[in-house]
Amino acid sequence: MNLPENLKYSKDHEWVRIEGDVAYIGITDFAQSELGDIVYVDIDTVDKQISAGDVFGTVEAVKTVSDLFAPLSGTVLEFNDKLESSPELVNSDPYGEGWIIKFSMDDASEMDTLLSAEGYREVIGQ
Repeated sequence: MNLPENLKYSKDHEWVRIEGDVAYIGITDFAQSELGDIVYVDIDTVDKQISAGDVFGTVEAVKTVSDLFAPLSGTVLEFNDKLESSPELVNSDPYGEGWIIKFSMDDASEMDTLLSAEGYREVIGQ
C-alpha cells in the first residue's frame, strides 16, 4: 500500500498535500483500490466555500459511487481537468496526476486534525 509520508490523511480516505498556501486533495491508494476502476469524477464545488466534513464531489467506479469529503475548510480553487477525459488517473497515480482538487485553506491549524501516514495505516488496518 502506497502511503507517502509527506502527506496528511483523513479518516474518510482523502489525502492532503500543501504547496505554499494551496492544498492539493485526492483519494488514497487504499480508497481507489477499494472502489475499483474509476470511470467518472464529479466536482461541482469549484469557487465554493466548504467546511471540513462537507461533500465536495463524487467518484464513480464501475459498481459504486462514493462521496468525497473535504478534510479541511476553505474554498475549492480548481478541479483537475485531466480527470474529465482520464478519470483512471485516480487509480494509476492517486498521489500525482490523479489529484482531484486544489483548495485554499481557511485555517492552516486544521492540518493538525489530520492523520500522519502511520495514523492512517492504523485506520485501514495496515
